[in-house]
Amino acid sequence: MGVVTDIRSRSRSAKLAAGVSCEKAGRSGKRNVSLFWRIFSLNAAGLVVATALLLGPVTVSTPVLAGEALILLAGLAALLAGNAVVLRIGLTPLHRLGRAMSTADLLVPGTRPEVSGPAEAAQLIATYNTMLDRLQAERAAGAGRALQAQERERHRIARELHDEVGQTLTAVLLQLKRVADRVPGELRDEVTLAQEATRAGLDEIRRIARRLRPGVLEELGLASALRSLAAEFTHHGLTVQHHIPGDLPPLAPEAELVLYRVAQEGLTNTARHADAARAALTLHPLPGDAGVELLVRDDGTGLGTAAEGAGIRGMRERALLIGAEIHFEPAPGGGTDVRLRVPAPPGDRCADRTGDSP
Repeated sequence: MGVVTDIRSRSRSAKLAAGVSCEKAGRSGKRNVSLFWRIFSLNAAGLVVATALLLGPVTVSTPVLAGEALILLAGLAALLAGNAVVLRIGLTPLHRLGRAMSTADLLVPGTRPEVSGPAEAAQLIATYNTMLDRLQAERAAGAGRALQAQERERHRIARELHDEVGQTLTAVLLQLKRVADRVPGELRDEVTLAQEATRAGLDEIRRIARRLRPGVLEELGLASALRSLAAEFTHHGLTVQHHIPGDLPPLAPEAELVLYRVAQEGLTNTARHADAARAALTLHPLPGDAGVELLVRDDGTGLGTAAEGAGIRGMRERALLIGAEIHFEPAPGGGTDVRLRVPAPPGDRCADRTGDSP
């Protein structure tokens, strides 16, 4: 089962175009004075007032009297204070934009900085938001192509392991059985050990092939595939409890594959790095037919302060591919929670709204 990206790319492009048009409409509907004209108007007003006073009855003595110096200093202070206020108001959106740029991560979609401030700052912030949306859409499309190629390669390797290596080991196992029936008694134990080692290797190859290509996902559906995954990890030293109902809302094939792969990677990380004894795998619908939520929880050592590895970033890329939200949080009582929220397919929501309307 491959990962479909063309329809999603077109829908994201449409959303991006709609967002840009909304921002342009908002800017056109609200008059915004540029920072240049704000500073120029303030300075021009100060110079006009000073010129009017000099051309009027007001004079400056030589040497300057104390009262006159006080008036001049007060006017200069007012002009400087006005410039400082205008610059502070005008540059605040740029500081906010700088903080947003320093913390931006294409794999962690977040809120966009508010389009506000003078015309130059508002245009710059809107351009940055548009650029970030375009980069995230392109990153998701690129991740979709990469994951699609990865899934094809997984299927090819699994097929070769099953068809080539698996059949070869099966033939070896049959040959060893024939040899065991004819060897002398003193060598029979060694042949039996060779049979057991070959049989264990064959079982391991089949297990690897199943993990590379989840045939149960294609044949029996997501719920059965997740239950089988929990049972597989339980047999390898980790107690995995699962709570997966059978009446899940309909999901796109690529969403089901992402859910399976995230659960697989979460349990793999738990078994390898968390030093956990128990884990829980939960999948339940979100309220209002908004989608489903997958939770992988363990009682291990937690995330700590280590940098994110390839496994976590891979899960983020898969979540970004289908427009899902993924969070890595400390679990209650210790351990780690991997929480993936997958939205319902847009077609189903539109159908629901159409069905409710008279």
